[in-house]
Amino acid sequence: MPLPQPDDLTSLVLRTAFGDEAAWDAFRAELDGTHEYCMATYASEGRFDGVEIRALVAEDAAAGADERIHYTFLADAATMTDPERPLVAVDLSDEPGRTFRVPARWFPDVSANLCLWNMDFAEFADSADASGTFRGFGEDDGASPR
Repeated sequence: MPLPQPDDLTSLVLRTAFGDEAAWDAFRAELDGTHEYCMATYASEGRFDGVEIRALVAEDAAAGADERIHYTFLADAATMTDPERPLVAVDLSDEPGRTFRVPARWFPDVSANLCLWNMDFAEFADSADASGTFRGFGEDDGASPR
C-alpha cells in the first residue's frame, strides 16, 4: 500500500506514536502555528504505529512511480514529548533511509524548500548538528534555544 500523498505544497507528517491524543493535538496545533500557511499533511493511521524507517522506504519503493513521495516527516514519541517537538525527516528518494531531526520551529523552512525543490534533502541533513538535528543555517538563524 503506498504512503499517503501530501497535499500540494505541503509535506507528509506521519504519526508513529499513538496513545496520547492530547499530545498529538497539541503537536499539530504547535506545528500549524509556526507559519501563516499550513505546511503539513497529517496522516494518523494505526498501521504506522512504531513503524521502522526501512519499512517506509520499502513501502515507498514498492509504490507506482506516480504514488511515490521523495521524503516524509515522522511524529514519533520524542516529537510528542520534547519541548522542541523534533520530527524525524526521512529521505525516500536520493539516499533512502537517511534521516535527521528538525524541531517544529524549523519545519516550515525545511518543508517549503523540499516541496519547491529549492534544496535537496542532503543539504539539510549535511547541516545537522552533532546530535543529528537541523537547527537552521549560519549564526543568524535564531538557533539559540527558546
